[in-house]
Amino acid sequence: MAIDIGGTKIAGALVHPDGTMTDTTRRPTPRGTDGDGVFAAVAEVVADLAGSPLWASAARCGIGSAGPVDASRGTVSPVNIGAWREFPIQARVEAELARHGADLPTVLVGDGVAMTAAEHWLGAARGRANALCMVVSTGVGGGLILNNQLHPGPTGNAGHIGHISVAFDGERCVCGGHGCVESLASGTAIARWARAQGWTPPPGSADATAAGVAVAAEAGDPVALAAFDRAGRALAAAIAATATLVETDVAVIGGGVATSGDTLFAPIRSHLADYATLSFVSDLHVVPAALGTHAGLIGAAAAAMMLLPAT
Repeated sequence: MAIDIGGTKIAGALVHPDGTMTDTTRRPTPRGTDGDGVFAAVAEVVADLAGSPLWASAARCGIGSAGPVDASRGTVSPVNIGAWREFPIQARVEAELARHGADLPTVLVGDGVAMTAAEHWLGAARGRANALCMVVSTGVGGGLILNNQLHPGPTGNAGHIGHISVAFDGERCVCGGHGCVESLASGTAIARWARAQGWTPPPGSADATAAGVAVAAEAGDPVALAAFDRAGRALAAAIAATATLVETDVAVIGGGVATSGDTLFAPIRSHLADYATLSFVSDLHVVPAALGTHAGLIGAAAAAMMLLPAT
């Protein structure tokens, strides 16, 4: 079984060995409540899945959550779920499973690691022994496949490329660092920089987000194009640095900003030629993710299969 926890929804599904999903269910992430109030939505998702005739066949449980996560302690402190700070999500889910008669091994990973597991199992990194997978959205996250193994690290945060610094004199990031990829290339950063340079949505449009900037870039707006070029350069620098360190041969990029297509991918690939110059990274490929909105649930299940024995 898989649980995907985010700032807007909490989803669950039973995921089969071929990656197909059944009994998919979801609840909106509660607002204006305490930690137990948020967990009540998770408990409802588990109860829905426990009502399936396939419930008794479940062998593992994977939990993918917005971060930060601490897999070593089983806790989460999602930036976009203020009621949860060091919330013991893994123990609480295990107790809920037991209440429904399922004593399953569980694993907790961040959403970037879950996406990585999904793309390696069924998506754009399938068949690749070493891969970096990224989510470029409101924030920037990621995960690593090394020697065909998911590499979450001790706390479940390995591969968190959004907080690699690519501009040592850059602006302060929300994490406290300076010049992080997220502060340059997230959807929030793209829109903020474009507006600071004087870009405004065209008359009749109220979309001042990165999606609006992407539309303007496709129409040839010079500020919008520069905003995506800036983001692409930051991503290229971080991708090249990661590949140089651990010898990945592909970077898979998903998330809302990646739906802008070549508006984002063209500058990444162009700038990558300036950063990935050593012989062992010069053939590095950058490709779009394949699994879209299903990556969270598929990835939670994939992480459980890769990191846990079956009961």
